[in-house]
Amino acid sequence: MSPSSFNARKLTLAAMIAAIYTVLTLILAPISYGEVQVRLSEALTLLPILFPEAIPGVTLGCLLANIFGGAMLPDIVFGTLATFLAAVLTYRFRSNHWLAASMPVLFNGLIVGAVVHFCYAPGVALPLCMLFVAVGEAISCYLAGTLLIQVLRRTPLVSKK
Repeated sequence: MSPSSFNARKLTLAAMIAAIYTVLTLILAPISYGEVQVRLSEALTLLPILFPEAIPGVTLGCLLANIFGGAMLPDIVFGTLATFLAAVLTYRFRSNHWLAASMPVLFNGLIVGAVVHFCYAPGVALPLCMLFVAVGEAISCYLAGTLLIQVLRRTPLVSKK
């Protein structure tokens, strides 16, 4: 999203996505945080397939969810970075839904899995932490995210694009 394409509608969409991500993560906190997590709000990381404004939206949402959820500083920084990188590459690969959806699984599995291991569960093997996070992310993205994209594509605002 270049500065020249910035407008109130795009800012509002990004803010709404950030708010939904944050609230959904916090409401579902028992399954959104920990060694084994299914952060259903991560389904929103597929929104860049439809809207580039979703990139700052999910990034800010992740940052806020991690801050308000009591995450440790490395989790706040690197978890947010993982979501940002995943959102950017989801947008980049938007023409191939399954490749786009694999970006959050890959980045969160590797980065957040490492954070979980080093910050929260050093007794759990690093590859196992990465696998647990990736599986939870796959549930969020391939199931919930795919359903979300299919539903949104049928709405008048998205189908006109």
